[in-house]
Amino acid sequence: MKDTTWSRVERLRAWLDEHSDPATAGDAKLWRVLKIGEEFGEVVEAMHGAVGANPRKGPSHTWDDVHKELCDVIVTGMVALATCTPDAEKLLDDHLRHLVARTMPS
Repeated sequence: MKDTTWSRVERLRAWLDEHSDPATAGDAKLWRVLKIGEEFGEVVEAMHGAVGANPRKGPSHTWDDVHKELCDVIVTGMVALATCTPDAEKLLDDHLRHLVARTMPS
């Protein structure tokens, strides 16, 4: 298997499948989609910290922290998509192509 972004996502998905609690394994789609919300919250926290928006805490994060958290949101979304459909790579590619065509018609 080639070492691509999607092959890495598939490896993460498979590892999660293997290491999930058997009591919640049947709900993998639900938990992985909900995880996106948790990761989004971490981006928000990092943003607040990067701009020092909380006067009680002041600057507590860097923009590098924000970037890392955004990557976590993207990867978590990709893992969730791969959990929901075996055609995740094609589905995302087709959807992105559609968004670009709709936004920038030729």
